Amino acid sequence: MFSKKMKAGGGLLLVVLIAVGALAIGGCGSKKQQAAAGASQVKAMQVLQQDTPLSYEYAGQVKGKNEVKVQPRVSGTVVEKYVTGGQFVTAGQPLYKLDSRQYESAVLSAQATLAQSEASLNNAQIDLQRDQQLLESAAISEQTVTTQQSNVNQYAAVAAANQALLKKSQENLDDTVVYAPMSGRLNVDDVAVGTYATAGQTALVTIGSVDPVFVQFSISETEYLKFMNLHDLNSGSMDSAIVSITLSNGEEYPVQGKLVQADRALSENTGTLTVKALFGNPNGILLPGMFARVKLGGEMIPNAILVPQRAVQQLLDKSFVIVVGPDNKSVSKPVTLGDKVGSYYIIKDGISADDVVVVEGLTNLQEGKDLNVTMVTPEDMDFSLTSDPTDMAAASQS
Repeated sequence: MFSKKMKAGGGLLLVVLIAVGALAIGGCGSKKQQAAAGASQVKAMQVLQQDTPLSYEYAGQVKGKNEVKVQPRVSGTVVEKYVTGGQFVTAGQPLYKLDSRQYESAVLSAQATLAQSEASLNNAQIDLQRDQQLLESAAISEQTVTTQQSNVNQYAAVAAANQALLKKSQENLDDTVVYAPMSGRLNVDDVAVGTYATAGQTALVTIGSVDPVFVQFSISETEYLKFMNLHDLNSGSMDSAIVSITLSNGEEYPVQGKLVQADRALSENTGTLTVKALFGNPNGILLPGMFARVKLGGEMIPNAILVPQRAVQQLLDKSFVIVVGPDNKSVSKPVTLGDKVGSYYIIKDGISADDVVVVEGLTNLQEGKDLNVTMVTPEDMDFSLTSDPTDMAAASQS
């Protein structure tokens, strides 16, 4: 009887132990599931370390190398127009024709006046020759010859003045046709037929050169001093600076430029120095007024530590990144930032190439938080050492 009770009690104990064990195992699995469910979903990438060329980027604008407002030399009504706004023209090409009737009349009048004065001069010269012959035969006095010589001189002066008047009248007539002073593209500010143009005042059209063109931008005083160590901006020999531009659609312009001009002083309003780079524009892609991101090449930084700009957080005057620590927990590390290079910051100190930094999922992420990490590459995130896609997108929208 006692044996049967022991067996029954033993069986009951075994059932209880199995149940407790099952609960323990189930509870442990639940904690792991809860821990996984509570982990922050983040994307992270390995810190980069490599030789990195510095570059400096600025907002620039395309400017015409030469621009001229075409004004007539004579006044008159526009009666013919040989071009249209936006057209490319060559130096010496006719652009406009002004009403020439008054200038034609002036030429005819000047011709008649000149002919009359030349006739008077010719008659005076004949009389002088006759008086000189008479003087030789003592038929007249020397005073008479002298007086006649004076008359000849006066008639000659009048004829010369009338000759100059005719020349001026002819030039005015010729100037009723207005020619392009240089090769380039016309603005669309061209005046219409019927417009009265005043000499030296009315702008008939604006013409600007298209190849090459300037790209103008400004650099700060600090950047100027930094560049003085690399490129002599004041010597007039600035060809060593490599200049490239990226257009507002994100495409890099295929032709490199060179620095050619720097202002003599900083702007009093902005404290910046205006600089111009010259770019060839054989296909006419660059138009005056276009905006572009200018990039100047700088020195090479060996074994630079690089992290994406989006991985850097700032609080007050401190910068820090979140790295994936032991047991996949978040660890905050303060860093000292260097220059921007494309999508990255150069890190002067605070982390090493062995660290893995969080690049996505940083919102409300605190230190010591469990992380569910998805490793990514720079290509996955569109990170670049040459340009920041987010900046270019913003530039194209502005």
